[in-house]
Amino acid sequence: MIKHYILSLNPTAKHDWDRCILRDPLTAKRPDLAKLVTEAVGADTGSYLVSVNIEVKILEQAAVPYAEQLSLNVTDVNEKAQLRDAA
Repeated sequence: MIKHYILSLNPTAKHDWDRCILRDPLTAKRPDLAKLVTEAVGADTGSYLVSVNIEVKILEQAAVPYAEQLSLNVTDVNEKAQLRDAA
């Protein structure tokens, strides 16, 4: 079973859980690795000793701009609000 995920690394993230994130490329949800292993083992009740092989290949790297925050120009927002109110 081969699964593909998007790995996002941000060592300067405010919270520890945002520094390393795995996400599904289609749904953007975080994978439940225990559920994936359970699906591979089957539905029989019991305890299992399993071997999980994780092989990582970088398929593509997307450059992330240094500043991830967008600047908001308050003047533009006020002008748009005034135009909307005038209509």
